[in-house]
Amino acid sequence: MASRVLSCVATMAVISPPKLSGCDYCRTSYPSLLSSSSIAAAKFTVRIGSVKCKALGESSDRTVYQGIYSPWTVDASDVREVILYRSGLVTAAVSFVVAASAAFLPDDSMLTDIIKQNIDLFYTIGAGGLGLSLFLIHIYVTEIKRTLQALWALGVVGSLATYTSLALPAGENLIQYVINNPSSVWFIGPLFAALTGLVFKEGLCYGKLEAGVLTFIIPTLLLGHLTGLMDDGVKLTLLGSWMALFVIFAGRKFTQPIKDDIGDKSVFMFNSLPEDEKKALLEKLEQQKYS
Repeated sequence: MASRVLSCVATMAVISPPKLSGCDYCRTSYPSLLSSSSIAAAKFTVRIGSVKCKALGESSDRTVYQGIYSPWTVDASDVREVILYRSGLVTAAVSFVVAASAAFLPDDSMLTDIIKQNIDLFYTIGAGGLGLSLFLIHIYVTEIKRTLQALWALGVVGSLATYTSLALPAGENLIQYVINNPSSVWFIGPLFAALTGLVFKEGLCYGKLEAGVLTFIIPTLLLGHLTGLMDDGVKLTLLGSWMALFVIFAGRKFTQPIKDDIGDKSVFMFNSLPEDEKKALLEKLEQQKYS
């Protein structure tokens, strides 16, 4: 792997100072860049379209993006991952909105009855969509990604425990049980904490207002219900806002370029290398700085 990356770096045709951009959240995940050798490596860039890097499998008609450690391109597998990531968010958003809409529909409505009878199914589908997105999300700091995934898993286990172990009253679904028993938020809360972490990342990295607002609405509503300090009117207002913003957030993901959700691919390639190969690559880049 290192030889492929080194081969790619060696083909650089034009060396110039990089134009680093992106979110500070993502940039804080580069602890290795704080070293002098890594900072030196960041000073290499390639004019887009001026390099054909066979080691990365790119062709001359494919856009080349300059990464911190090497040029990279978007391939078919990247596109599939991003589409699945965004589809998971859409699935979670649609399932949540359908389930939550029962709170705003007339109690005697046939549609309300249908939703309430299948609300646990909607919850399961939504949790699955969120899980898919958390599995595919691109975050440079692996520990953060694993934490979000662990929170999701803990929320799923808590939901199953609530559903199976607490002997729900006849005719009562999981969501209704949580509504009637605020303390049960402790069991399902980690799943929504994972969702909060995801929208926080999206809001900070891409400056999405709806994601930033969701970062506050989600925990506020859950904590308000858990503590009993929030009346039903405020809860419904926050719930309605959550529904609208979640749909906007998921829908707007498809207006972004594919490369945005990939991030700097060279960082993931670098992080996958053994330590000795990382050191060799950094030394190679620093040597080129002074050549």
